[in-house]
Amino acid sequence: MKKLLTTMLLAASGVLAASAANEPLPLIQNVQAYESCSLNGDWNYIVDVQEEGYYDYRMNPMRNGFFINAKPQKPEDLIEYDFDKSPTMKIPSDWNTQDEKLFFYEGTVWFKKSFQAVPMTECRTLLYFGAVNYDCHVWVNGKKAGHHVGGFTPFNYDISDLLKKGENTVIVKVDNKRHAEDVPTQIFDWWNYGGITRDVKLVKVPMNYLENYDLQLMKAAGKAKVRELAFSAKMNAKEAGHQVEVYIPELKLKQQFTTDAEGKVSGILKVAAKKLQLWCPETPKRYDVQLTLDAGMVADSIGFRTIETRGKQILLNGKPIFLKGISIHNEKPNGGGRANSVEDAHTLLSWAKELGCNFVRLAHYPHHEEMVREAERMGILVWSEIPVYWTIAWTNPNTFANAKQQLTDMIARDHNRANVIIWSIANETPHSAERDKFLGGLAKYARTLDNTRLISMAMEVTGASNYVNRLNDNMNEYVDVVSFNQYIGWYRDVNDAPKMKWVIPYDKPVIISEFGGGARYGYHGAKNQRWTEEFQENLYKENTAMLDKIEGLAGTTPWILKDFRSPRRVLPGVQDYYNRKGLVSDKGEKKLAFYVLKKWYETK
Repeated sequence: MKKLLTTMLLAASGVLAASAANEPLPLIQNVQAYESCSLNGDWNYIVDVQEEGYYDYRMNPMRNGFFINAKPQKPEDLIEYDFDKSPTMKIPSDWNTQDEKLFFYEGTVWFKKSFQAVPMTECRTLLYFGAVNYDCHVWVNGKKAGHHVGGFTPFNYDISDLLKKGENTVIVKVDNKRHAEDVPTQIFDWWNYGGITRDVKLVKVPMNYLENYDLQLMKAAGKAKVRELAFSAKMNAKEAGHQVEVYIPELKLKQQFTTDAEGKVSGILKVAAKKLQLWCPETPKRYDVQLTLDAGMVADSIGFRTIETRGKQILLNGKPIFLKGISIHNEKPNGGGRANSVEDAHTLLSWAKELGCNFVRLAHYPHHEEMVREAERMGILVWSEIPVYWTIAWTNPNTFANAKQQLTDMIARDHNRANVIIWSIANETPHSAERDKFLGGLAKYARTLDNTRLISMAMEVTGASNYVNRLNDNMNEYVDVVSFNQYIGWYRDVNDAPKMKWVIPYDKPVIISEFGGGARYGYHGAKNQRWTEEFQENLYKENTAMLDKIEGLAGTTPWILKDFRSPRRVLPGVQDYYNRKGLVSDKGEKKLAFYVLKKWYETK
């Protein structure tokens, strides 16, 4: 699906220059399908606690900051930094686990990478970042390429006009300080890993290319003999008359379209139902798809399935399914640090498969792309979420725009992945009219981007009275699936579990998006002794028995697969800055509760 670049030097170097405007671009979809050169590897870095490389001593942005990568030209020149003499860090990574001095650091770090370029005029060069946490500015050869805000979604810039023959430099200013108006906001229960946390690539694209495309199986009534695939695409320029072809060799399906004045195409492809094998967890079938714009072709592997609700049921390919899930943070399987490789994804998802899961909640932000793709290959359904978490600045228009952009980029990256069935817009948000307007706007916007999937969010139960819990949330009208978090046994006595009654007054499927409690692996004692494996084991036994009584229960994603780092978890000798609610320890060891959930899922 991707060719090696014959004109690139792969050892930290090599790229292709082209002529194009230096402006931020909409996210390119399926970046793996294009020729690219990785800029991963060793990057020089400078820790800049007071941001002296960007602001002068009056806090005014400078014209000649660290980003110009200045070198002394005369013996008397005063330059108080030197990237080439500074230490190096592996990219992608987080600085917290790469430099022990930066374990708790929140602030600015500068990164610099050099590479070689070969001028080319028949194509464009995009500089692509899988994610940078959180606020980053990018310069190429001392000139501004762009600015991005948001720590978990990809972005790219056309840097064709910034490249030169010979040695080039990319300099990135990364700032992960927390602010009340950010998404997520100032407090959150995971580690604020700073840095260039996902892949960096130089991507070669034609002058005209498919910026985005969508190929989805449409719902059909009954046993239809013919199934329809809805196709749409947008090229990078608003130009009419370009030819777009869709070809699925295995189905012998080929169709051409012509772009309109907006550079868009749309239409329907028809295929005999008996020829089409649908994607599902048991048989995660994908079809090779070739998409051609003029003379340029990109390839993808796309699965076809439908997802919908009927009353309190979730239907996959028209059949009810119980979502046997687990929540997962985007953290490495063994120890801490941001997960960013196929190997990380495979290990985490293999543990989920061992549990008996057919579903994962990727919390509380978009995980790296290979996590979603590996889940698709392994037959695991996905809930994907943006970090609208706890108390957001609901009335701040910039905060809403930030959340909306992260939602846009999450959907743009993954909307052709068959396993993604739920877009989640929030987690545990306090009720208010301002919050309802904010989240309602996100839900309606998400449907304009993708109306083929379900919308949900993790709600809180606020109507508790003795042993009756009533879910009452105005957001029920905006979501397809009612999901909520509950912690009977952890924040309430586990002995209450058999007495609990749940009132969910909505004719919609129910997912318990979180339940669980903490235990330190290897710490044993009585089942009423907190932090022991026996306590967590008993909590899972009591909770699963309680959940079996909930009418309309369509799935669960207990909290959480693996212990993960959090600055809020400070108890010495037990937490040590880890949230211990994992069924697997931070070293990959399975706790007793792992086997309770596994046994329960065997009955579903």
